[in-house]
Amino acid sequence: MSDLFKPRRPQAPLAEQLRPKTLKDLVGQSHLLGEGRPLRLAFESGKPHSMILWGPPGTGKTTLARLMAAASDAEFIALSAVLSGVKDIREAIERAQAVLQQSGRHTILFVDEVHRFNKSQQDAFLPYVEQGLVTFIGATTENPSFEVNSALLSRAQVYVLTALSEDELVVLFERAKKLALQGLNFTEGARSLLVGYADGDARRLLNFLEQIRTAATVEGTVEISAEYVHSALSRGMRRFDKGGDEFYDQISALHKSLRGSNPDATLYWMCRMLDGGADPLYIARRLIRASVEDVGLADPRALRIALDASETYERLGSPEGELALAQAALYLACAPKSNAAYVAYNKTRSFIGNDKSRRVPEHLRNAPTRLMKELGFGRNYRYAHDDPEAYAAGENYFPDGMPEVTFYEPTRRGLEAEISERLEQLRELDQQAQAGKKR
Repeated sequence: MSDLFKPRRPQAPLAEQLRPKTLKDLVGQSHLLGEGRPLRLAFESGKPHSMILWGPPGTGKTTLARLMAAASDAEFIALSAVLSGVKDIREAIERAQAVLQQSGRHTILFVDEVHRFNKSQQDAFLPYVEQGLVTFIGATTENPSFEVNSALLSRAQVYVLTALSEDELVVLFERAKKLALQGLNFTEGARSLLVGYADGDARRLLNFLEQIRTAATVEGTVEISAEYVHSALSRGMRRFDKGGDEFYDQISALHKSLRGSNPDATLYWMCRMLDGGADPLYIARRLIRASVEDVGLADPRALRIALDASETYERLGSPEGELALAQAALYLACAPKSNAAYVAYNKTRSFIGNDKSRRVPEHLRNAPTRLMKELGFGRNYRYAHDDPEAYAAGENYFPDGMPEVTFYEPTRRGLEAEISERLEQLRELDQQAQAGKKR
């Protein structure tokens, strides 16, 4: 009877059960942990240094920090930037001081999701890192160049962790199967599907396996096929942080594939983003941008097509409206490319930003009143439609005394090839008009 009142320890999740106890148990990151590699040398020296571990979820950041503390016989204090504040930081530092005084042991202070701390919270670590009281190890899924203070970044070595390969995930799968999935028979298709769903994330794979184990136990199933995996796991399997590097990496790949005129890659990255949960209207805005930045006047229809796709999605929503986005993306990828308008705009803005403020010449000024006309505003202005080809050859439309400039230089692609020919004809008329003035 007394057993009823004994507190029961909850069973640790599979990911925790399989957390490596030694460095040789760790799967992945051979570029950092192989013989002669930087983190391997840090482990072997027994003298850890402050570092930032940057990588996607489930790549071993927390495990590496724990193993580092064990290898150097250091106290391990962990904080989560999501849950902790300055008070927690202060308590961690006090604990580190107490450990040093009582046992002479050093402390590794591990901060998960360090990018979630604001500047003042990150600055709070600096004096203790400089004093050597703690060795700071921060973990982040975000680019530390943008998310970690430069002062803290300068005192820590950044190590980039990579997503686990399929082969590495298979090793982890077999290890989990041997430890905790005895009795379950996975087909090759089921294993491949789970590895694909894990998306390079070890923890994600182990969580999926735990879900499969639970579902199989409830249903009394031992045969695990690809179809069973589909039914047991919910949709939305892809790792996709809408505000993180994965998001920006994929939108970069989409834009560059479009710019590179590869319709298949463009469609692939767009569908990857939609599959991962990206806002379709964000993708629509990127297509609109690409239509003016990368297609430009080589095919002016591209902008209207991108705008139409965005409006169509707003009316239809998902999934029907996504087809309009796909059509626009394919059109933009296949269209002739020109960034001449984009370059011309930037050159003009740069010129104006570095130039003095020049007055509008009198012949281009508006003259709505008699006084303004008497002052010469608008005098000698040539109405272009009165000249042959509706072009006032030799006319100057820039401020007086401004150096000769050419901002827009059309390409020989698409419609811009015709624009280029037209401008060359007009320049010839200008040259003829200038020559006539000199005679």
